[in-house]
Amino acid sequence: MEMDDDKGPNDKTDWEGLREIDRAISENRLTSYSWRKAWADPWGRAKIITVLTLLVAFVIFVIIYDLVL
Repeated sequence: MEMDDDKGPNDKTDWEGLREIDRAISENRLTSYSWRKAWADPWGRAKIITVLTLLVAFVIFVIIYDLVL
């Protein structure tokens, strides 16, 4: 089901920045939209990489601590 834009390009009540979010919500793809926007942002990408690196390091630490020590 596609969403049609009823408003013209010169309509001042249309918030262009929220149109894509509104379409994402209506198509139930808000999570995918949020991840893509976070990955496109350099600081967001750095945060994602940092968190994933810390998570992997913690898992490796737990495995080594339980098996070796």
